[in-house]
Amino acid sequence: MHLFEPMTMKKIPVEQINSQEMSELPILYVNLLGRRITFMTVSDIINTISTACVEKKKIVIANYNVHSFNLSMQIPWFYSFLQNSEVAHCDSVGILKATKWMGLELPLQYRASYTLLMPKLLEHCNQQELSIFLLGAKPEHSDAAIERLQAQYPKLVVRGHHGYFDLQDPDRNNEVIQQINQAKTNILIVGMGMPIQENWIYMHRERIDTNVIMPGGAAIDRLAGAVPDCPAFLSNLGLEWLYRLCREPKRLANRYLIGNLAFILHMILAKSYSPCLEVELKDYLIK
Repeated sequence: MHLFEPMTMKKIPVEQINSQEMSELPILYVNLLGRRITFMTVSDIINTISTACVEKKKIVIANYNVHSFNLSMQIPWFYSFLQNSEVAHCDSVGILKATKWMGLELPLQYRASYTLLMPKLLEHCNQQELSIFLLGAKPEHSDAAIERLQAQYPKLVVRGHHGYFDLQDPDRNNEVIQQINQAKTNILIVGMGMPIQENWIYMHRERIDTNVIMPGGAAIDRLAGAVPDCPAFLSNLGLEWLYRLCREPKRLANRYLIGNLAFILHMILAKSYSPCLEVELKDYLIK
């Protein structure tokens, strides 16, 4: 059962959204090829996380970028994971360009990448004295991330466990989940790479006692300083994929070269056969 129920939910024409001058950006659900994408700002995501922590609820904050969109077209359980997450926000300029191609032009503020989200989330958690558990990365990167966060955010309670354990071993998974639950953490960030991290959350969500669960990709490696963030000007142009490809060409060639082309072909076909986007305006109410 979803944590967030609509206080108001209404379908609105794409033309109406395009013509609005929105001083405060609303939260939108956009149905793109049957994928429900939550368009919300970084501030709205943090407010949503904060409310879940205060109200002692459990939510999953997933994300859509070109790679996750492609995976949702290929893997049924991955599609189900995204559709059943309380939030599946826009994480890339590529998704914004796709909605524009389909007739809905949205401002860049709807791109809530981890590069933008994580610093603001950590600062909020530090101010509110919320706790974070980092699950994933190599042991040395996990330790380095925790050490750096504790030094930078003295009020933040942060714990963690590396991701180098047998994910198919029930006993090892039980030990890790028990460690997470004993920490009584507010926010769990799972950084094992896509789609491994989503599958782990999908399999174990019901047993995890946290308020917020977030698949984090390389977030832990970035927090450790092992992986640099993409420069903002490249990210804003939608070229983060190119920056990452240049850094890791062997590992990421299929994901970005073939994956980006597949995504473009999907959008061309979508424009031909399903020219209208479904857009819903939503206010969130935690019950």
